[in-house]
Amino acid sequence: MKEPVIEMRNITKRFGDVIANENVNLSLYPGEIHALLGENGAGKSTLMNVLTGIYKPNSGDIFFHGKKVSIKSPKQAVDMGIGMVHQHFRLIPPLSVAENVFLYMPDCKKVLRQKEMEDAINACSREFHLEVDASAKVWQLSVGEQQRVEIIKLLYRGADILILDEPSAVLTAQEAAEMFRVLRSMADSGKSIIIISHKMNEVMQNADRITVLKGGKVEDTMEAADATIERLTRAVVGEREFVPQVRQNHDLSEDVVLQAENLSVKNDKGLEAVKNVSFTIRAGEIFGIAGVAGNGQKELTEAIAGLRKAEKGTVTVRGEDLTSLSIRKHIDKGVSFIPEDRLSMGLVPSLDMSDNIILKHFGWEKFSRRGILKKKMMDQTAEEYIEKYDIKTAGIHSPVGLMSGGNQQKLLIAREINGNPSLLVASYPVRGLDIGATEAIHRILLEESAKGTAILLVSEELDEIFQMADRIGVMCDGNMMAILDRRDADYDTIGRLMSGEQL
Repeated sequence: MKEPVIEMRNITKRFGDVIANENVNLSLYPGEIHALLGENGAGKSTLMNVLTGIYKPNSGDIFFHGKKVSIKSPKQAVDMGIGMVHQHFRLIPPLSVAENVFLYMPDCKKVLRQKEMEDAINACSREFHLEVDASAKVWQLSVGEQQRVEIIKLLYRGADILILDEPSAVLTAQEAAEMFRVLRSMADSGKSIIIISHKMNEVMQNADRITVLKGGKVEDTMEAADATIERLTRAVVGEREFVPQVRQNHDLSEDVVLQAENLSVKNDKGLEAVKNVSFTIRAGEIFGIAGVAGNGQKELTEAIAGLRKAEKGTVTVRGEDLTSLSIRKHIDKGVSFIPEDRLSMGLVPSLDMSDNIILKHFGWEKFSRRGILKKKMMDQTAEEYIEKYDIKTAGIHSPVGLMSGGNQQKLLIAREINGNPSLLVASYPVRGLDIGATEAIHRILLEESAKGTAILLVSEELDEIFQMADRIGVMCDGNMMAILDRRDADYDTIGRLMSGEQL
């Protein structure tokens, strides 16, 4: 048996009274892809943050190639060849790919030659089959391309141990398949890889070994070849049963809440991303938009929410044209928005729960008087959210960045529906979430639609679309290919439309 490159023995990490990891043991071998599986909040990311020097464990030891080490900072971890690609990327958008990579180097020169940097990074990307344009600005890249840049940063720095936190959460199915092909190639060349995930099929197909964390403890460790859905489900969720929330067939209201007419919207590169799109959503209706990510969904939802200018067409909510109005006007007119990236657009990770609750509503009389915030009411509302939406947190004054992804998402949704919106735009609301958090958020959305709220649901998961939507619009290359009643649609038809095939 080979000697492990990493051994974590009896690692315990506490945050106040909350135990995130308790006596966790984990080993990683050369050339291995090891999956860390578990629900949101099970302690997966915390354990890897201990390994990469972001957190110091309260107790336990780490062995690196058989020698006991104390990893005190991310820099020390990277110098040892241990690098982590976080779920929320750590790139500087205005800079180029090459500039982002070279700024990560310990011996970065004061004067950098652009051509030399770009040639070096292009060579590295080709070597590891991570194709990306080194001269492109990061803000111009797709999410999948940005992830490749994060991996290139580590590889160019010489990392032999790569940790990826929910690597497929923001990727299309095709991008995810390509990423895992590249990771397997890296493992075959001798690199060791840890994948943090909650997707059972994904880890069974792509990992060599699987460790399941539950409540901060190791529940099970197994060879991927020995894993079954039943065994993994039992380890992840125990004896709990989750009943998927399913939209029941019903007659739709005639009350039109949203009317988007002939909308055309440009992307960040100045190219037309939404092309003459029209549709309506009625009170209490869930209108699903299916399509591979990057086909205009982001630009469409941002235009409807007032975050992006429409080049042509109109957005009308309850008969009022909001097309050229400010974001504040959209909010005041009852438009709420759940963005696809909860931390960069939805929440402020460094602020606590009470502060995040009032980000959009600080002017409400409930929360302020003459410019002075009512802290007691903010705290009381936070406690109500915790109770009503089963949000788990170390405390209402703990930074929301320390909460699990599922609890962050429940907090975000709670805030967005708190004002009884007329229209709720939900962009990938369960992306990266486990089965329990997904069920809870679907239940919240169904309850909201039952109140009469019109919901625009964007997802690339067809199961979610068929489970939740009344009608389905399919987007491809910025075009609305078709709008179908869910009862008249099937997976094959939607799939063909997503690929650009006309009915």
